[in-house]
Amino acid sequence: MLKKILIAGLIIILFIQFIPVEHSNPKVVAEPKWDSAQTKDLFFRACADCHSNETKWPWYTNIAPISWLVAYDVKKGREHFNVSMWGVQKKNEGDEAGEEFREKEMPLWFYTIVHPEAQLTDEENRELLNGLISTFGEEED
Repeated sequence: MLKKILIAGLIIILFIQFIPVEHSNPKVVAEPKWDSAQTKDLFFRACADCHSNETKWPWYTNIAPISWLVAYDVKKGREHFNVSMWGVQKKNEGDEAGEEFREKEMPLWFYTIVHPEAQLTDEENRELLNGLISTFGEEED
């Protein structure tokens, strides 16, 4: 019985690999006026894979069901806040960036596990937070 379950599971895993997932990087239309090159560099290290049109798609993003989760997170991240569509995208909540970063809501905990370059030092965290606020402002209550 266990052997049949394992074989069925392997067949399902093989089958789902043929379900297409979009891995796109649309054209960069416009970027914000960054307060500094340092802020931009830190942002691209820690945030840009989900919040820009310059996503890096590692090998594991081609393996289902991981590919579905990553594509979903990138799609939602770009819808919420996309620096590649600055001033063009209707909903671009940059003023929330500093708050979400300060509250450690971003980057998502699992992102930094597979992207060690996104793990910033305390000093880099302070620099990025200040740079996000300087570049995008803060959400008014």
